[in-house]
Order: sequence, then C-alpha cells, then structure tokens
Amino acid sequence: MIPESFAWKALLGLAATAWAVSGAAEYKTEVFVPGDGLHCIHGLAFDAKDRLYVGSVVGQQLYRVDTKTGAHEIYVGPTEGLADDMEVAPDGSLVWTSIIQGFVRAKAEGGEVRELAKGLPGANSIAFNKEGRLFVGEVFLGDALYEIDYAGKNPPRQILKDVGGLNGFDFGPDGFLYGPLWFKGQVVRVDVDSGEMTVVAEGFKIPAAANFNSKGVLHVLDSAVGDIVTVDTKTGAKTVVAHLKTAMDNLAFDSHDNLYVTVMSESAVYQVDTKTGTSRLVRANALGVPADMAIWNDGGAETLYLADTFALRSVDPATGKVTDIARFVETDLDYPSGIAVSEKHIHTTGFFGGVVQTFDRKTGKTLATRHGFAAPFDVLEIEDGSLLVAQLAAGNLMHVTGEGDADRTVLVEGLVTPSALAFADSGAIYVVQAMKGEVTRVDLVTKERKAIAQGLKGPEGLVVAPDGRVIVSEVGAKRVVAIDPASGAVTVLAENLPIGLALSPGMPPIGVQTGLAVTAKGDIIVSADIEDALYKLTPK
Repeated sequence: MIPESFAWKALLGLAATAWAVSGAAEYKTEVFVPGDGLHCIHGLAFDAKDRLYVGSVVGQQLYRVDTKTGAHEIYVGPTEGLADDMEVAPDGSLVWTSIIQGFVRAKAEGGEVRELAKGLPGANSIAFNKEGRLFVGEVFLGDALYEIDYAGKNPPRQILKDVGGLNGFDFGPDGFLYGPLWFKGQVVRVDVDSGEMTVVAEGFKIPAAANFNSKGVLHVLDSAVGDIVTVDTKTGAKTVVAHLKTAMDNLAFDSHDNLYVTVMSESAVYQVDTKTGTSRLVRANALGVPADMAIWNDGGAETLYLADTFALRSVDPATGKVTDIARFVETDLDYPSGIAVSEKHIHTTGFFGGVVQTFDRKTGKTLATRHGFAAPFDVLEIEDGSLLVAQLAAGNLMHVTGEGDADRTVLVEGLVTPSALAFADSGAIYVVQAMKGEVTRVDLVTKERKAIAQGLKGPEGLVVAPDGRVIVSEVGAKRVVAIDPASGAVTVLAENLPIGLALSPGMPPIGVQTGLAVTAKGDIIVSADIEDALYKLTPK
C-alpha cells in the first residue's frame, strides 16, 4: 500500500504555464480492441427477482447484469459502489464490502446508500445467516472475521483473527459458516458464536469462494486451476464438477439453482451446468483494465505486451488478437500496471503491492519478484541488464541491480509523481512528472534535467515515436499529444479519448496508467481504461 504520509493533495497546484499547443488532424482514431467499461468484476449476488448484481473494485461500481443478454447497467457508481463481495439482506437490500476503503455498505432499491461499518481494511467476504445476522471477513489488507450490526449502530464484533484469508463464504443448512482459506488451500467450518474453526477439506491450490445450492451442496472455486468442486461437509470428499477458467473470483446460485461464476481477468460471467460440466458465456471483455504497454520487434515481427491489471498479455498490433502470458491467481502475477520489454525479459510494476516483477519473454515464466517499492509506476531495463524504477510515492528513480533491498540505489530524486519512463538517447531518459504537468529529460550520468514540455494536464504515459517525437497521454485533457523535444512544440494527435479512470481515495491520484505504444510504421496504440479497450491512431 502507499504510505499515508504521502501528501497527494499538496501537489495539485504545481502545473506550470502551458507551452504553445497546436492541433493537426494527422491521425485517424479507431477502436482497436473493444471493451465496454465493466472493470474486472468480483463478487456477485441474485435478488429475489433473480436479477444479477456484480461488483468491481477497480471500477468502484456495482452493476446489474442481464443474464440472458450480458448487457449491464450501473446500479451504484463511484466511489460508494466499490464492491468486492455482496449479499442480499433479508429485507431485500443489497449489502457489499468495499475492500480498499474498509467500509460495509447497504442500499435498498430506490433508497440511498447507507454505511453499516467502517475501519475494516480488507473488508471482503460477506454473508447473512438464517437469523439475519451479518458477517464480514477481512482478506489481503487484513485477516479477521467480524459480526456486523445491520442497523449500523454498534461496532463490529471480532470473532477470529489471523485466519488465513477467509474468502467468499456462505452459511450451510446446519447453521455453520463455511469458507475457503485463500492462503492455506483449505475449506473450513466456523461456529460464529464460539469462534471454533474446523478444517473440512484441503488440498486446493487457491480456493477463492464457496456457496451452497438449495439442496445444501457446497460448491468451491479453486481459482488457480479453474476447477469448480463440490465438497461433502461431513467427510471432506471433493468432486470436480466443472472446469472453467483460472482467475475465477466468486459464485452464486439463482432461485432455480443455476450456478453463475465471475472471472476477474476478462470481467466475465459464466453460467455453469454442474451436472454436465458445460458452461455458457453470459458476458466477457477481451481485456480487464488495460494499463501500460510496450512493443518488441523480433526481426520485423512486432508484439505488443500489455499490463492488464489482472493479467499480463500480448496483443498482435496488426490484428488485435489477445493472448494470455500470465494470469492473476493462476501464477504469482501481482496486479501489473507498468511494463517494459527487452530481448529476453518482460518487466512489470504493480503500484498497489509495491512490486516489480521480471518474466522470461519467451516462456512467460516468473524470474524475479521484488517487493517493498513505493508505488512503482514504470520500469526500464538499461544496457547492463539492471532496472530503473519510477517510484511515484517516493518521487524518485530507483536503480535496481538485483533482487535484494541492498541492490537498490536512488539514482534521481526530487521528482513529482514520476509515472512513466522512456529512453531519450544514450545515457538519458524522458520522465513524466504527472502532477507537475511536465515531461523532463534527465541525464543519468550528470543528473542534469531539462523540461521539454510543461503545463500539461495530467500527463501519464509516454513513448518515443520513430521520428523522435515524444508521444504523451494527456489524461486531464482526454487526448494524446506529440512533443518536439528540441522546440517543446506540442501537437494534438487525438482528442476526446476515454482515458483517465480515477481510483478510490487513498490510492494514487493518477489512477491506472494510460499506456502508449508505437509500431515501426508509426501507428500509436492507446490503452483506454474507461472503456477497457485499446485504441489505434493511424497516420493519415
């Protein structure tokens, strides 16, 4: 997580006077890989009318999804709609957990959102028992089980702590709570009055969620392998009834015992027949929440590599075909946002977990995972194989020569929210200082700095075009511009783009990085995080 002491708001007034901007209709703008803006969904629940609700953490929204057509509408918008898991209360209200914010919220249809509890970092799993008592589990940012006062008057009652990641749980016909321990590969039974916890079944790789159907059969998602498993709660016997996809998040049954499952990496919903093992796709995107990009050219064959928040992917820059390299949960991939590519490696940064990872470009195998960075937003591999990491929260560039803490040295400091890096020429790089509104050339030897453009509105990503111009995603103005590094002249290449997805309060203010990539023939590809799409700008 990002240090609370980092004063984001103090930086808001630092943008300088804008340099001269000219517009030119140089490029044709078109959707390259389409999306529909339903961002990496997680929990789901059916109401009494069999209407399906799903939640998004990144998108901070609750959606209502038509299970026949896949069409969706926003039920609760940002930021109150941030939802990891949800449940329908006995009175018909929808109740959900806001994991990053630490809130439990509720909304009756046609009513206002009300707060049931706060101060629960990692508030995640949620369920009512048959008496209408409400229970919430903390996972990832906390590790505990609480009873919540549905009236919102009394503070939460802690039942267990240091559980092992009690995720996506449900109450059984016997009145006990059953749920998976994400970090232990087990399914457990909990007496919510005494706090006694018993292991029911084990041997899962990463069990993500568990729910009972109307016949009292417990179904468990083993997200890392893509299996849907029934568990006999008396004997612990497990039976795989269907195989779906990895990165499954949660499951729910409608009133007819039809099973529905969400998959994070494509914002997908599937209906699964647990008798035959077959499934029907209700809806999905090609991408999750696309962020930074990089292109590598292998003897004329170009590949676009994409940090897609819940997946690491490659995209054919000619056809738009998307291929998975690594998926969240299936591998140790950690929420990639920034990316760099070299002949042998793919490097990603994950600002949420403070992680920099290295993968084998040919095989996708994880080679290194380095923790403890201060909101790393971008990375470059320099000539000797070491890395340069832009630490957004620390305001510096970190030189990384190995995998340990001792292998890190601050190379350049005093930057204002460095969000993106690109090579300028030998021994120099370009840095975007996002909240300063500046693109800066930095000599890595002398440390000399020179602003090549100032007064930009929320610049985030950058890439250098074949003609030497610096291409920048100017998110605050919803456009992409080209900067002449010699004169500082700014040319608008595309406007009114769906870029600049804002994140929840407490997260970095620039949101998901709007990435850019340029092909050898000069096409510019832009990640459009508001639509979860990629756009292509083609020279006219």
